Amino acid sequence: MDLIGWVIFLVALLFSVMLHETGHFVMAKKFGMKATRYFVGFGPTLWATRRGETEYGIKALPFGGFVKIIGMHSLDDVEDPADEPRSFRRQPAWQRIVVLCAGSFMHFVLAFLLIFGVALGIGIQNTTQLAAVSPCVASSVTALDNGTCTASDKPSPAKLAGLRAGDEITAFNGKPVSTYDQLFTAISHASAGSKASITVRRDGQTLTLHTTLASVPGRGAYLGIVEDTFQSVGPLRAVTYTGSAFGQVVTGSVKAVGALPAALPKLFSKDRGSTAAGQVSSVIGAAEATGTAVAANVGWQYKVSFVLLLIASLNIFVGLFNMLPLLPLDGGHVAVVVWERIRAWFARRRGRPDPGLVDMAKLLPVSFSIFLVLMFFGIALILADIVNPVNIAG
Repeated sequence: MDLIGWVIFLVALLFSVMLHETGHFVMAKKFGMKATRYFVGFGPTLWATRRGETEYGIKALPFGGFVKIIGMHSLDDVEDPADEPRSFRRQPAWQRIVVLCAGSFMHFVLAFLLIFGVALGIGIQNTTQLAAVSPCVASSVTALDNGTCTASDKPSPAKLAGLRAGDEITAFNGKPVSTYDQLFTAISHASAGSKASITVRRDGQTLTLHTTLASVPGRGAYLGIVEDTFQSVGPLRAVTYTGSAFGQVVTGSVKAVGALPAALPKLFSKDRGSTAAGQVSSVIGAAEATGTAVAANVGWQYKVSFVLLLIASLNIFVGLFNMLPLLPLDGGHVAVVVWERIRAWFARRRGRPDPGLVDMAKLLPVSFSIFLVLMFFGIALILADIVNPVNIAG
């Protein structure tokens, strides 16, 4: 574990959370809603100042932050009745939905800018040309990330196959690959101990090499290749790459979350890395991956790009997850607003008065139950990342 990497990740996480809250805050102000507090952290207040009607401050526990917009729902009392017209619940439905969605929107904007910045500033890994071949099958993820081998370590499958630096892999097990992401996905879907055929282009010739995939604890199937060739691109190519990468993260997040409940037993199994459970990690796992990447014996381009792309992926995942139509998530509150308008439309069609706000007291048991389920999954992922970590750093 690298402490600097952990600090980098946790600071980036806190920044992402506050950017989320800033989205809510700015749009609420834009629509004239009254926002009384904007705080970083939780617990005892370390510093605070008031500007206009809003108190800004920093609290002792840097585990997130919050914004207080008055009158969020039917149970949220407004201290001064004169402020009721500026409460969240009294605004048009479309404005409330915009405010609720603004947090996730900020996650998406940050992710897009990070991916675009990596593509334009560092370059993209869009080839399958090998920079190096790992000489051995490391005995642990730590040894693998540090690039260390011992006399007792077996030769890597890539070395046994005869792969060389400069080879361009064009197919894996007969499936064409043109990017490193495609190659990595093909390897991760294979099983450790299985036979593998690798088609390469070397010095203008096409060769097909064969080997048996190995396994590194916590990683799954292992070939033993290093691909760190970054190619510079222009703004247009960076935009198309960003869109493609963004879409891949969205698709992968949806599939991984959908498969997670059935894969829960695999969280604590030896082959976690090759299952759907290995595609989802907690904050602990992501922070550990950041620390591992920062400490790894690789070039700065890989370190910076990995950390920034990991943060981008996390923001996309959080932005999507937050919009699920489940209370207490923002998407759940959006669903409540939509239901209020649907109910009002039916009432008008029948010549009846608008039934008004949804009684949140009736939804509290549902909200609390969903909260408990989310807590269960969160704790399970944290425990799995502590006792059975999966290497997401490559």
